[in-house]
Amino acid sequence: MRWKKGMLIYNKNAGKDKLERNLEGCLPVLAPHIDEFLILQTKQKGDACRYCLEYGEEMNVVFVLGGDGTVHECVNGLSPLQRRPLFGILPGGTCNDFSRTLKIPQKVRQAAEALVNGKVRPIDIGKSNNDYFSNFWGVGLISDASNNIDEQEKSRFGKIGYLLSAVRTIGENAPFSYKLEYDGNFIEGEAVMILVLNGCFIGTNLLPFPMISPDDGLFGVAILENASLGAFLEIIAMKRSWTENMSSDSGVTYLQAGTLTIESKRPLDVDMDGENYRQTPSRIKVLAHHLSVLTPN
Repeated sequence: MRWKKGMLIYNKNAGKDKLERNLEGCLPVLAPHIDEFLILQTKQKGDACRYCLEYGEEMNVVFVLGGDGTVHECVNGLSPLQRRPLFGILPGGTCNDFSRTLKIPQKVRQAAEALVNGKVRPIDIGKSNNDYFSNFWGVGLISDASNNIDEQEKSRFGKIGYLLSAVRTIGENAPFSYKLEYDGNFIEGEAVMILVLNGCFIGTNLLPFPMISPDDGLFGVAILENASLGAFLEIIAMKRSWTENMSSDSGVTYLQAGTLTIESKRPLDVDMDGENYRQTPSRIKVLAHHLSVLTPN
């Protein structure tokens, strides 16, 4: 592939000890494929979104080198544009979950080589009120775990830090009452976590829910009703796989939907792609084939 204008956004704080090596790995691979190449470093939260909003429509391709948070910012900067460039993800963070769904190699040089020699794949993007997400939307245990993560643990233990945070959170997590309307159907009850899934990984763990695809126009929706540690770890360890409309005695309800409205008696923090900054109620819909991403052949 070759592009007239391209941009690389990189997060200087993602993978701090590997940043120089990651740039040395990807720049010599990308540069020969781009005639005019703009390289921008993020210095604070929100920069990646701002760069995409400001320059995105001028570009033929936008690459991001960073973790899930930087990818999330780029998705929110590219999704509102009328003319959206191709998007390429170079995994440079702790978990790099959505890149795993797209089967992108987890070493940066290999990822760059796979993308410039790869193919274009249209993917769905989730829209929650006025915000966008690529991988997941969640409330309850997932957002509490993100809020409680210890940054030193994250830096030292990587993906294990997220699991430690989640395990700590389980004992403190009280069920919440919810009302869920999806594609003309309605359910309500109590849960400790609701996940709306466009990707297959959270915290590098492959989720055991079937039929999740980022290009089928549908979300996977998992409702965890059972607050026990065992039920949560079964999901993470994939000791069981849940099927659509599984009985409630499993502690998990799983369904698929294209549009949802989620309400709760008390406002709940919303986690989108690992970033917490909104609260319920939320109206969520699939934007089918909204972004075109580079993926390996």
